[in-house]
Amino acid sequence: FAPALRVGAARLLHTTSCRRNNKNNNMLVFDRNSKRLQRNRAMLQDDFRQYEMLKDEVAYRVMDRLDDFNRTFKNGLDLGCGRGFLGKHLDNDVVSSLIQADMSQAMLDHFDDDARDRDQRVCLDEETRLPFDDNTFDIVLSSLSLHWVNNIPGTLTEIKRVLKPDAPFVGAMFGENTLHELRASLQLAEEERTGGMSTRVSPFTLASDVGELLQMTGYTLLTVDMDEIVIKFPSMLHLMEDLRGMGESNASLYRTGTLRRDTLIAASAIYQELYGNDDGTIPATFQTIHMVGWKPDPSQVYHLHVIYKLSHMSFRSFLIHIHSYIHTLLLFLFC
Repeated sequence: FAPALRVGAARLLHTTSCRRNNKNNNMLVFDRNSKRLQRNRAMLQDDFRQYEMLKDEVAYRVMDRLDDFNRTFKNGLDLGCGRGFLGKHLDNDVVSSLIQADMSQAMLDHFDDDARDRDQRVCLDEETRLPFDDNTFDIVLSSLSLHWVNNIPGTLTEIKRVLKPDAPFVGAMFGENTLHELRASLQLAEEERTGGMSTRVSPFTLASDVGELLQMTGYTLLTVDMDEIVIKFPSMLHLMEDLRGMGESNASLYRTGTLRRDTLIAASAIYQELYGNDDGTIPATFQTIHMVGWKPDPSQVYHLHVIYKLSHMSFRSFLIHIHSYIHTLLLFLFC
């Protein structure tokens, strides 16, 4: 990678430019420059705030998982902060100081009025080497940003490098089931109209792969669970408008040109026919993969792994584990 902007963590302020790195061409799926431009363009709309409900909701759910930790983190990093969505929900008694980083300078320039630590904004690309010393942060957070990263293992490794020992990474990213209705409708319509299919919805990570990636990159005490948020839209066109407003349009390197008008109309009709609600709206599914991984430390006692893991997971994951243990016990007693 080209060297990132080298500044000390304590001196990271709101920057005036953002450097890009294009030297690593291995396993590229997403066009990072297009994604940056999409996010910047989203900020040009006068009504960009009306498209932020989903990002706000997921950020709140990430914050809710921090309540299980029962500790105060002195120095934190929000990687892919957008307009400060996570910071709005984080009290100082949870994270005392929060550096907020994003690849979009425009989003940093239009930081939310309720966002915190406005003097600690920095523009950087998650795919570069992070411009922080080893063992800098007590916690690293990321909400709805990693699903656009090409080299997720590399980014997870960088996050682990800047974490202090026995410090957690807490993140959320879109999963494989996200926008499955839109993907299927566009594929069916395009095959019917043109005899082929193109990549119209960006690929998303499998939930099962997230745990393996965290383990592969050296994290311990792992927790991975999923949420699904289903939002109603008047039509497929309204959904696509919202995706553009969020800066979440397709950024695949393999995407083709603009959809033909007849294909778009056909896809909208197929969407309504296959998935439409009784009230005339259409549902759009957003699957969120939540993850927690801790940087190893000798103080972490191996035989307490299960207890420690349960104490740091979401309530939903806790119920899933309890159900599994009860099921195993019943099989042992009655089979």
